[in-house]
Amino acid sequence: MAVLLLNATPVLAVDLLDDASYESVPGEMVADPIEPLNRAFFAFNDTFYLWVLDPVASGYSMILPEDIRGCVDNFFYNLAEPVRAVNCLLQGRISDSGIVLTRFVINSVFGVFGLADAAAHEFKLDPVHAAFGETLAVWGVGDGLYLVVPFFGPSTARDFLGVGVDTFAMTTYYPWRDDDMTLVSLAIAQRVNTTSLHLGEYQDMKSMSFDPYIAFRSGYFQMRSKRRQHGQPVDEAQLGN
Repeated sequence: MAVLLLNATPVLAVDLLDDASYESVPGEMVADPIEPLNRAFFAFNDTFYLWVLDPVASGYSMILPEDIRGCVDNFFYNLAEPVRAVNCLLQGRISDSGIVLTRFVINSVFGVFGLADAAAHEFKLDPVHAAFGETLAVWGVGDGLYLVVPFFGPSTARDFLGVGVDTFAMTTYYPWRDDDMTLVSLAIAQRVNTTSLHLGEYQDMKSMSFDPYIAFRSGYFQMRSKRRQHGQPVDEAQLGN
């Protein structure tokens, strides 16, 4: 569970200046019946980020240059490629599955175990997004209710279940899968490393809206919609897994 909760990604930066525009965001019809509880978890996550995660990530960024942190980010992203390939197959995206597997082979070999994204830079194979939450959506499973999960952030019941399945699937082939402490430590390290590449973005987004809870809820659905625009280049440094 710790691995699942800590393997979160930053919310995609979106235009949060106009609160009135949020109602037209795709996905905003997802029910939020536990909004008071979600707001409490949002406040908890906000405190955790500002007082724990951001200071740790800031210190970490002073120790390691950005290029090295980028390589670490590429390494973790490459590890998840087999799961993305399977999700593409489950969604009927055969061509995308082939691209993901090709990227995995190229980056594992020519990118030195995925430390460099040779597939994108040298072979012009852009990252392809696929997750089990989206697979469930393709299969006709509804979002359920909107959730704000402690340490994780905005999601829906369906998408959070998908994160759990994807995380479990990835750990089945990790070489360190039999050591729970190593799994947790690496999940924390990945979270800190990813956060260090996006310092200041959270504060900027939060300052752009009168009601950050509504802003981040809308931002989540905008991020999810953009992730699922297949066939268009996707900046995975912004979108995460």
